[in-house]
Amino acid sequence: MRDLVSAGTPTPQPAAAPVALLEVEGLKKHFPVRKGVLGRAIGRVHAVDGVSFSIGTGETLGLVGESGCGKSTVGRTVLRLLDPTEGSIRVNGKDITRLGKTDLRPYRREMQIIFQDPFSSLNPRMPAGEIVGEPLAVHGIAQGAEQQERVAALFERVGLRRAQMKSYPHEFSGGQRQRIGIARALALNPRLIVGDEPVSALDVSIQAQVINLLIDLQAEFNLSYLFIAHDLAVVEHISHHVAVMYLGRIVEYADKKTLFTNPQHPYTEALLSAVPVPNPKIKRAKKILQGDVPSPVTPPSGCHFHTRCPYAEARCRIEAPALKQLAPGHLVSCHLR
Repeated sequence: MRDLVSAGTPTPQPAAAPVALLEVEGLKKHFPVRKGVLGRAIGRVHAVDGVSFSIGTGETLGLVGESGCGKSTVGRTVLRLLDPTEGSIRVNGKDITRLGKTDLRPYRREMQIIFQDPFSSLNPRMPAGEIVGEPLAVHGIAQGAEQQERVAALFERVGLRRAQMKSYPHEFSGGQRQRIGIARALALNPRLIVGDEPVSALDVSIQAQVINLLIDLQAEFNLSYLFIAHDLAVVEHISHHVAVMYLGRIVEYADKKTLFTNPQHPYTEALLSAVPVPNPKIKRAKKILQGDVPSPVTPPSGCHFHTRCPYAEARCRIEAPALKQLAPGHLVSCHLR
């Protein structure tokens, strides 16, 4: 007689590999350089030149590098505020790289951005409550009294008062304006938020408050962050993983502990050596890079960093190094590693 218990028990299946919330593969964004009356293209700015990374649910990826390396362009291209030249962008396994405006609309709710300048990113002619409530109206989520209640709850969650909903952006301090920007980003219950240097324009004490608010919100709503910054101390505090960019390419990727204690790329070493140490008894040897950052219009051949690298060899000038794995989760783009 057949065992009914065994017959009704499903055969165990291997667990499926978790899909990353955001997957970026070979992303490129080039801008044409135009000249003359007819505006003919005479060159291209290689702002992003083959970037790949992924962000899991509830994780923060810190994207760091010098000004002009392409960090902000990566963030805006991932959100499809800019159309990519090449590569793919996947959200929950769905390729959104070439979606039109209509098909892309549902994904707009999943991905939001916090801008660097909290003043210029807010409409000076709109009260703060209308600014935060605008996404709810645009996507048809809430109107009238329901919208007002949602906006009031968002204000209170980010540390603002309900009475301030009627105030205009110029009536707020810089930190308060950035809180309005955070409330607006949260309005649609997104899963991914791109922070485009969200604290660089704020005082140091206010920076700490905003960073702690972002960490609390991440824990509460299980948010994923792409945190773009040039302040490595801030990145170390908020990030789970860190990607270092130089002239449109990622040169090193690792979890934050590994990157800050065991950097392998010469550029990462130079960046970390410039971070101030709060203990005056500790002396850190600074590695000062020679020369200027090359133009992204005519980037160097081979490794983009070879013109400033103290260890560059002949191979570095000819062949671009691949982003290879040195240890589990630690990737470096360097011929010498």
